[in-house]
Amino acid sequence: MKKKTLFTVGLAAVLASASLAGCGGNSSGGPIELKIGVSTGESDPRNIAAKAFADEIAEKTGGQVTAVVYPSGELGGDSDMIDALSMGNGKIDIVISDASNFSPYEPTMGISAMPFLFDDFDTAWAFMDSDIEAAAEEKLIASNIRVLAHYDNGFRCVTNSIGPVNSPADMNGLLIRTPENPIIMATMDALGANAQPLAFSELYEALKQGTYDAQENPIPVIYNNKLYEVQKYLSVTNHIYSGMCFAISENTWKKLTPEQQEIVKAAAESSAKSDRESNRQQTEDLISKLEEAGMIINYPDLEPFAQATSSVLSNNSSTYGDMIDRLTKWQAEH
Repeated sequence: MKKKTLFTVGLAAVLASASLAGCGGNSSGGPIELKIGVSTGESDPRNIAAKAFADEIAEKTGGQVTAVVYPSGELGGDSDMIDALSMGNGKIDIVISDASNFSPYEPTMGISAMPFLFDDFDTAWAFMDSDIEAAAEEKLIASNIRVLAHYDNGFRCVTNSIGPVNSPADMNGLLIRTPENPIIMATMDALGANAQPLAFSELYEALKQGTYDAQENPIPVIYNNKLYEVQKYLSVTNHIYSGMCFAISENTWKKLTPEQQEIVKAAAESSAKSDRESNRQQTEDLISKLEEAGMIINYPDLEPFAQATSSVLSNNSSTYGDMIDRLTKWQAEH
């Protein structure tokens, strides 16, 4: 792109593409195959729901729009996949990832991941479907990212190989893997841990080798990805709710006809509903299976943890502005 001639040719191609896509239709008239990227393994509820989404759109579009799910970080870690989605380079069309993982493109997307914000699934789901969340997501469109639905990843809990976490003091100095997510990292640091990001696809091996002491993820993720094989202790801290965004590239969205867009959005929403219920059920059912697998599980008093992490929201007040007041009002109503 340094040479003027290359820039001119490239610009002409981009403008031509935009002209064709601007009408919101499939300019080629041929079949479209969507690539869906997920960082967790095939047995994870979001992969199962994504495959149901693929089946539904294939059936309802008569095979004109199909989808292939790439699990286990085959298309990259969460941050890499979101970057590719924003670039619209054709590597990926849909990403299902934590809402706050999109915060590098719109900082207010981290609002749902504030520590100890929700007490239960129903309240968390209501917030993800609220106007507050929608306002943040609307700003992502400028970065070529459109959110169609909200999957669920559950409430995040701490596991480690050293001992039970009964208080924030037990987190002090713990080398803990987190996603490349500023809110989650800030929460772990506020608890005294040493948060270091790593792609999920590399986590199992890193824990097996002892590169990290700990990690934090929801119970279904811990079980379905067999992290119990490389971690001894599970502390049910529920420190952050992990709401997921089913996000499509705006470039891809514009390739679909209005009728196809309607089918794709409806399928995303119906698959999100089944994903949510599956995660809630697994959160309830898998504790006993983790115990059977040999994990030692404890339930600490969460109030000291909530107090220790209260600074995460206040330290980010300039980012969220009046969203904090809207959030406070919303919480009072729910």
